[in-house]
Amino acid sequence: MALQNIGAGNKDDAFYRYKMPRMITKIEGRGNGIKTNIVNMVDIAKALSRPASYTTKYFGCELGAQSKFDEKTGTSHVNGSHDTSKLAGLLENFIKKFVQCYGCGNPETEIIITKSQMINLKCAACGFISEVDMRDKLTTFIIKNPPESKKGGGKDKKLRRAEKERLKEGEAADEELKKLKKEAAKKKVSSGSSKDAVSKTSKKKSHSDEDHSPAASQKDDREAAEDSDDDVEWQTDTSAVAAQQTIQEQLNAVTASMVMLSANEDKPKSGKGSPAREGKSKSNGETNGKAAADKDELFVLIKEYVNRGSSASQIKSFLESLSGSRQQLVNAYFEALFEGVGKGFSKDVMKKKNYIIAALQDEDSQRHLLLAIEAFCGKASPEAVKEVALVLKALYDSDVLEEEFIVEWFEKGIAGGNKSSPIWKNVKPFIEWLQSAESESEEE
Repeated sequence: MALQNIGAGNKDDAFYRYKMPRMITKIEGRGNGIKTNIVNMVDIAKALSRPASYTTKYFGCELGAQSKFDEKTGTSHVNGSHDTSKLAGLLENFIKKFVQCYGCGNPETEIIITKSQMINLKCAACGFISEVDMRDKLTTFIIKNPPESKKGGGKDKKLRRAEKERLKEGEAADEELKKLKKEAAKKKVSSGSSKDAVSKTSKKKSHSDEDHSPAASQKDDREAAEDSDDDVEWQTDTSAVAAQQTIQEQLNAVTASMVMLSANEDKPKSGKGSPAREGKSKSNGETNGKAAADKDELFVLIKEYVNRGSSASQIKSFLESLSGSRQQLVNAYFEALFEGVGKGFSKDVMKKKNYIIAALQDEDSQRHLLLAIEAFCGKASPEAVKEVALVLKALYDSDVLEEEFIVEWFEKGIAGGNKSSPIWKNVKPFIEWLQSAESESEEE
């Protein structure tokens, strides 16, 4: 069966993972009893994670014709003769309204009916909750025929339990391998020390032979003549008198330092505005404000350069010319790009995607970017923080960020000192979607 990408906007993406069968229709009957049979409606509805009765009813509502889906036989009929292309166009409208997330466009959504009889779509990828337009005729049918709730089967639990046991066995095997490596390293060190001892004894013998040779004796005479002019004392007096003299000198030095210290401590007490105290307070103030001053200076420089309308390549060379740690540069750069942004944060990120890529140099740059997003969300408005999952999804789809680094950053964040930040609550649905998507790809 031929497959196509879900959503008209993704039709040219060869690597899009969400697909559905192409629609197949068949005209049945004659005259007033003519009907259009959507042959593979069950397969299409399954790919969209929606009941086939919803799509069939939507066709009837849009075409102003009677429609019926038979649950027992799985057949879908719409009264009248309708072209396949026309029905396919209506199906695209259904996908936009009742399947795709209004935030990120992902079709992996779930229909939720609220207590106030409103229909929402909850995205498993970014966590965004889309509000469906209740003026559509199909909404009444959905409220009267709500979708069945998904329940996890025992098979999934067994698979998770087996995976945990496999991981434990792997960890035990790794520990055993580490022990074997340590024992091998110890044996190697002991054998190497014995070899060194043998080589040292052989070297001593060779040196003693060289010392007795005429050439060595002439060389020693020359070195002694050259060193005779140096005022260096190569012998150490180890007598009791010399030891006593050394101790006395050390005690005198310690006593002198204590006297100097007490004299210096008495001087500042004479006045409030002494130069020593003023110098000390000044140095403390400079130390405390240095980091903040460096950060503000970077932000001002980068913000000014960005406002000039510089290209991404120009900004890249400009960032490389600035001094400071890489994390400070990326933090200041990201803040300069999106300062004051609120609702629409994710759209701004997509617009300035090339400018974000300009700050990436290697794999560590992805970690720097994620930490910069975290730091920015700590200062940004609540509306911007709510869209952080959409931002990560957009950067992930654009291959700017990889799954490995996103998950690593999230796990460190929820376990670190900043775990109370609202950013982790907003990011969690996207992380769960990433991990579930990975497990699905492994099963396939």
